[in-house]
Amino acid sequence: MFSGIVECTGEVLAIEDFAGGKRLTIDLGSAGEGIRPGDSVSVNGVCLTAVTIEGQHCSFDVITETLSKTNLGKLQVGSKVNLERSLRAGDRIDGHFVQGHVHDVGYVVERIETDEEFKLWIQPPDHLKVYIVPLGSVAVNGVSMTVAEVRPDAFALAVIPTTLQRTNLGELHVGDPVNIETDILCRQLVHYLQSMGLDELLRRFHEQQ
Repeated sequence: MFSGIVECTGEVLAIEDFAGGKRLTIDLGSAGEGIRPGDSVSVNGVCLTAVTIEGQHCSFDVITETLSKTNLGKLQVGSKVNLERSLRAGDRIDGHFVQGHVHDVGYVVERIETDEEFKLWIQPPDHLKVYIVPLGSVAVNGVSMTVAEVRPDAFALAVIPTTLQRTNLGELHVGDPVNIETDILCRQLVHYLQSMGLDELLRRFHEQQ
């Protein structure tokens, strides 16, 4: 379990193929403190298990299914990734509950950068739109964000300077893929309402957003 408060970005140092996936070696920087083999680390919002560790350099095995369903399959040597160590009992949760289970990939369709704001418009796949509502929570590349606006084809994130400095969101451009994990509480509510046969009510509610 994570909070979506990214500790730092790390650099992909090596990518090796193995039967059934790829092994990523990443410089964890300050997020590598205290990490041991078997520990969980959020890498661009994907919960991965540390395999080997040498100083701040850590390797993770990523299976083919994860590579195909997230943007980890698009990483190259030198890519910057968002990093967060898993929560421990007693830790503060300054973002929202993030499981590290990416639901799908979305794409940046608009980047707005002015002296007053930095905003990203992201197009999610259709099956995730019902879980994305104004002022709701969403994790994008592992970053806990509040949905600023919603339109039929996309949702907007207003990114503050601190987040731009500590994450890779500021490096995103139109066409880039991003990992999306919708809010677990919203998902459970929607699934409950669907089980009660209230799909039409949900559809009308979402159209009014």
